[in-house]
Amino acid sequence: MNHIGTQYIETERLILRRFEPSDAPAMFANWASDDEVTKFLTWPTHADVSVTEGILGQWVPQYEKDDYYNWAIVLKEHGSQPIGNINVAHWSEDREAPEIGYCMGRRWWHQGIMSEALGAVLDFLFDQVGVERIVALHDTNNPHSGGVMRKCGMVFDGVREKAGKNNQGVVDMARYVLKAGDR
Repeated sequence: MNHIGTQYIETERLILRRFEPSDAPAMFANWASDDEVTKFLTWPTHADVSVTEGILGQWVPQYEKDDYYNWAIVLKEHGSQPIGNINVAHWSEDREAPEIGYCMGRRWWHQGIMSEALGAVLDFLFDQVGVERIVALHDTNNPHSGGVMRKCGMVFDGVREKAGKNNQGVVDMARYVLKAGDR
């Protein structure tokens, strides 16, 4: 594996880039303060922008690590303001299967934006980092997230009962996998 850290990625409609401290107001306004966005996430809705500033204060220094992958999703037509994020949430013990996590502001749902971002991150992790397989999970009560995964070629690998905990409590998790050779 060739860890190179969070790199700039550009797609037809998107720029995936590192977060900056100045992104806090947009992150707060666009998704972190929205109960509907955080409903299926593991972190609570941000009560005010100072919480978002604190999170970015933790994330930004992590970019010094070559094995840290966390992108701000920027819609080119929307300027430099992030509308969501996508990251490697966890690495498996064998470090060969990163687990991808993502969220995005409600205003941009159902437009293919997250599928475009996930596809670009999958390509980056396979082609640049050299991973052999990638995993993503979603609360079974959030089927739209599974639709994003399927659209990007990920294959359903079963449901893990009571395998996750998010803002809904302990939940069943659907698991998707994509192997390098199956792309």
